[in-house]
Amino acid sequence: MPARVSEYLILRTYPFREADLVVSFLTRDQGKLRGVARRARRPKSGFGAGLERLSYVQAAYFQRENRELVSLNSCDLIRSQFELQSDYETGVGLDYLAELAEQLSAPAEQNERFFRLLLAVLDYLRVARVNGLWPAVTYFTLWAVRLSGFLPGLRVRPESLCIAEEMLKLPVAQLTPRDWTKQTAADLRRFLVREIENHVERKLVTVPILEAL
Repeated sequence: MPARVSEYLILRTYPFREADLVVSFLTRDQGKLRGVARRARRPKSGFGAGLERLSYVQAAYFQRENRELVSLNSCDLIRSQFELQSDYETGVGLDYLAELAEQLSAPAEQNERFFRLLLAVLDYLRVARVNGLWPAVTYFTLWAVRLSGFLPGLRVRPESLCIAEEMLKLPVAQLTPRDWTKQTAADLRRFLVREIENHVERKLVTVPILEAL
């Protein structure tokens, strides 16, 4: 198959062989894919900072039939998240965003809205920084759960319901500024954690997973 050129966001990398990396990345047009970045661990590789978590890059990749992993040779870095990661709290939030996108994105299932959601939240954080971190994280979580197809009716306190409904209607940059109370944040967090746990138990092969814990 000829090379595909796409924009994508790096979600995770794993060491592979002596000098390679296995890369999990979210593309705009093909959903989540995994590929082998040849010689990426060598000092003079053609990837540079392009394989850092949540780096926004453009690159060509080769995908052969009956092969799970695509082949990556190099990439052009569009935007790095290095400036955001310099703050510890924001770095923790970015790790959460990448991990959630990794777990909720279906392999090779096109979902451009999920890609645009993650990109929009990253752009918002470049402006809002720490003060907007946790509303943005909650916003991303709420939409990620919805776009993954398992968000039921919202059964939370009226104040939290109002915030959640606004988050589901407006872009993150247009949310009404407000002071979140501890109770509001706790309600939303408990609701989202419960729904994610229910999804894991319902959708995955749970018996071996739960027995292994």
